[in-house]
Amino acid sequence: MSTLSLNAIVEGIIFVSESPVSLDRLTELLPEYDRAAVRIALQELRDDYERRGSGLQLVEVAGGWQLRTVAELTPYLSRLVKGKPARFSQSALETLAIVAYRQPVTRQEIEYLRGVDTGAVLKTLLDKRLVKILGKKDIPGRPIIYGTTREFLEVFNLKDLKGLPTLREISALDEAPAFEVQEELPLASGENG
Repeated sequence: MSTLSLNAIVEGIIFVSESPVSLDRLTELLPEYDRAAVRIALQELRDDYERRGSGLQLVEVAGGWQLRTVAELTPYLSRLVKGKPARFSQSALETLAIVAYRQPVTRQEIEYLRGVDTGAVLKTLLDKRLVKILGKKDIPGRPIIYGTTREFLEVFNLKDLKGLPTLREISALDEAPAFEVQEELPLASGENG
């Protein structure tokens, strides 16, 4: 057996992964450790990053674990990363919200709720991999049904769909003229991280 700690092994796996790594996947990759030990390692790593005041944090997002930079670093990291934060038009946000809350949902249902054609907006959301085709609805005409993706959860920093705000929480928010998502930047490690 290696002299590396389980915490170091788990940290290394998460570091090189291109997407969040689930507890199930970690236990598959580490059959010599039991699930409870892997879960404890994740908690200890998360606590260690927080305790040290690190520029990194271990977050549970999109059904798995991922290393991300802390939000306070955004002004500094943006000097390195020249790209602009993801911006969404009002129509894209409305469509995405309908898909997120009503999924599985057809284009016709989205258009009924929005009152306008959503073909171009849906294509953009599909291209950005925030929405995916789930299949076809078992009704006459067999329309395509849409749902959100893991990338949607990652972009909006959600562990799962239960993390979406409730209607009560939404109505309590002040009206904002525009919405901008500033993605936390995942730690880069060459091509793989």
